[in-house]
Amino acid sequence: MMLNKLNQQLQRIMPFIAPSSVIIGVYFASIFSQLEPFVLYIFAFMTFAGSLSLNFVALHRVILHPLSVLIALLLLHIIMPLWAWLIGALTFPGDELTIIGFVLAMIIPTGVTSFIWVSMNKGNVALTLSIILIDTILSPFLVPFTLSLFVGESIDLEVWQLMKGLLIMIVIPSIMGMLLHEWTKGKVHEVWSPRLAPFSKITLALVIMINSAQVAPYLSNINWNLIKIAIAMFFIAGTGYLLAWFFAKSFKRENADIISLTFSGGMRNISVGAVIAVQYFPGPVAVPVVTGMLFQQVLASFYSKFLQRKQHVKES
Repeated sequence: MMLNKLNQQLQRIMPFIAPSSVIIGVYFASIFSQLEPFVLYIFAFMTFAGSLSLNFVALHRVILHPLSVLIALLLLHIIMPLWAWLIGALTFPGDELTIIGFVLAMIIPTGVTSFIWVSMNKGNVALTLSIILIDTILSPFLVPFTLSLFVGESIDLEVWQLMKGLLIMIVIPSIMGMLLHEWTKGKVHEVWSPRLAPFSKITLALVIMINSAQVAPYLSNINWNLIKIAIAMFFIAGTGYLLAWFFAKSFKRENADIISLTFSGGMRNISVGAVIAVQYFPGPVAVPVVTGMLFQQVLASFYSKFLQRKQHVKES
């Protein structure tokens, strides 16, 4: 009962938790940056908690009807990079490195935290899991290829490091959650999902703080150029969620699929993007990518409210 009340309170203040966590992470960067090695395992806990509601039948259904997955891949790797390139070229004409940064921020794979937002909003968890798995597995091939099309750059990704992170964060905990669901005939979901729900929200806040601490050095010199990049990135990221929602509605997806596609299409694995930007490109390329981290969870909380309002209107 106490955990249910805590979960409801956290659900109510999620729009404030996300931006507050970003500010705390940046302000106390020296503390939270030390926790970076634990991010994979914190994610694993969140994935496990969300997977308790998932069974193999639901996952199989997604594989048999792949249209929603194809819509997500189209958004993630063609429509949004093209949109980012267009906005970048209009707002920063001639600044090739900044434009590359905008495109890179949209080409990188979907964010793992989309899984948590979809779970909280009662979306299609099986679909979200499938999109994350497929997109992350394809990303070592899709990201360099798509980036070369847009900006003529060729990069190499550390495939094994990407795969290892995927295994720890998504594959192993989700299989464990699904196996427990099957073994207990769904009872583990009924008993433990409500108990773990508030802890998933708390750990999400912790992950935001840790990730924000990683970008703190890039935000130390605030000038007009940085503000302009931040405004453009906020617009690109914000319209990303909206375009994903619009495409899902246009293809007449079910409400659970619309929720899944909105978050999967809007969120990105900024940590991967920051690593690619810093490792393979000059410093200015990283700035749009890391500023995207500041807005991603804030926008997710806004669109969470937006989807809930849409659902409420539909039911009334």
